[in-house]
Amino acid sequence: MILTVTLNPTLDKFYWVDHLPLSLERAEEEILIRARKSSASAGGKGINVSIFLACMGVETVAMGFLAGHTGQIILRDLLEKGVTANFVWIEGENRTNVTIIERGKEYHPVKIHEEGPRIPSHAQEIFLRKYRRALKRAEYVVLAGAIPPGIPDTVYKELAREAKEAGVRVVVHAGRRPLWEAVKVGPFFVKPDVREELMVGDMPVRTEAEIIAAGKRALEHGCQACLISHHVTGDVLITPEGIWEYEAKVPLTKFKNLVGADDALVGGVLYRLVRGDKLPDAVRFGMAAAVASAEVEPKMCLSPAVIEHEMRAVEVQFKEGL
Repeated sequence: MILTVTLNPTLDKFYWVDHLPLSLERAEEEILIRARKSSASAGGKGINVSIFLACMGVETVAMGFLAGHTGQIILRDLLEKGVTANFVWIEGENRTNVTIIERGKEYHPVKIHEEGPRIPSHAQEIFLRKYRRALKRAEYVVLAGAIPPGIPDTVYKELAREAKEAGVRVVVHAGRRPLWEAVKVGPFFVKPDVREELMVGDMPVRTEAEIIAAGKRALEHGCQACLISHHVTGDVLITPEGIWEYEAKVPLTKFKNLVGADDALVGGVLYRLVRGDKLPDAVRFGMAAAVASAEVEPKMCLSPAVIEHEMRAVEVQFKEGL
């Protein structure tokens, strides 16, 4: 079983529009933008990974905090997609994240993310009890996404430590301080989220050399693998066995929705790992899953056949041994 932790779930709402004005600072009282299409689905990085895995036939349990009417919608969507839910209910309302996708600029969406509800201390204690029980059945645990108000940035570090002590492999898919604090306990696999800031810990990751240096720093802390995005269609995998470069040879004009592509990548890696693939081969499948997801309007491509076909566009180069 693969356990995922999404401490700050969201209802993802998407609007596809023909045109966005260059500036909203105009004299008119209001500006009307009509959406030609819209959709909504359960979201948050760990939740997206669970949805991907469930649709691939992998047993997965999603954990975190749900609240209010939005939480009910998120829960219903998860159950309909075959994900086992083990959430703690709190007062308030889960956040809604809005993505606006303009025709011709699908690779550059506009995102509006809410903060999410504050998590009270008693709910955190309940979650920890549930988490410790769930670890007894887990092969992997995925700690992913934003940290909600009320929870310290060191939470992934503590959850990763408990998982390692229980003999569970830890995957961290997050950014900024929550990621780097977790790196310090040596998780199995880390996928830094560098959307807001091209940094991993205190190290910039703007160039290939900087990416490799940051990955090697993660290995020094005991991580077994670090996968960092180089650009929209390229990633670099750093492991103790060596460095691999992945490049998807697809034009940006094919992309329709980038949201969820990174989560499909992590889900794809785990899907192939539990099937027995070596990590570099699993990452190639994950890259294909990310590309296939970016090429469709739904948040993720959930067709194994389509992803397998997309693997032909993913080139892999072994760069150097460590």
